[in-house]
Amino acid sequence: MAHLKALDPNQAEGKLKELFDAVNYKMGLVPNVMRTMGNSSIVLEAYLAYDQALSKSSIGRELNELIAITIATINECEYCNAAHTFLALKLGIDIQSIELAREAVSTDRKTSAALQFVKEAVLFKGHTSSVGVEKLKTAGFDEAAIVEIIAAISLNVFTNYLNTIADTVLDFPNFSSINQHQTNI
Repeated sequence: MAHLKALDPNQAEGKLKELFDAVNYKMGLVPNVMRTMGNSSIVLEAYLAYDQALSKSSIGRELNELIAITIATINECEYCNAAHTFLALKLGIDIQSIELAREAVSTDRKTSAALQFVKEAVLFKGHTSSVGVEKLKTAGFDEAAIVEIIAAISLNVFTNYLNTIADTVLDFPNFSSINQHQTNI
């Protein structure tokens, strides 16, 4: 049972209704994570603005989703792992890349460098070595992209913590057996 209530979008009023309507228009539904965030319209509005800004980042949506999967796996957030696996598949990311992201690796050298950095940053609470930053630069990330990777970390840690603490009810397919779901996307 959820520890925090996921609000009913049909009962929302004012600013919260506007935010839920915008999410519904964009996604075709209001996921439970956003319904839970809606307990504070300020937090939901900030989250949506942050996510929208990051969607324009130089690192791209695909790497953003792989970063989210890496972080969700490290933080054992079932909700985020399911949601971002679903979104990654929708973006056309192959199953092997998703599975590798759960281990913070990739067959692509640049992506692997990013995921390894993310893993180190999350596990050591931001206390990464200068070697990690240098590996990102060597892999081809400029300083703007590195800041965007750090921003993606912060956004995903927030949603992992929210969903874990709230015990958000899963409303995405559970991809513990990813192969059985691949044709349903």
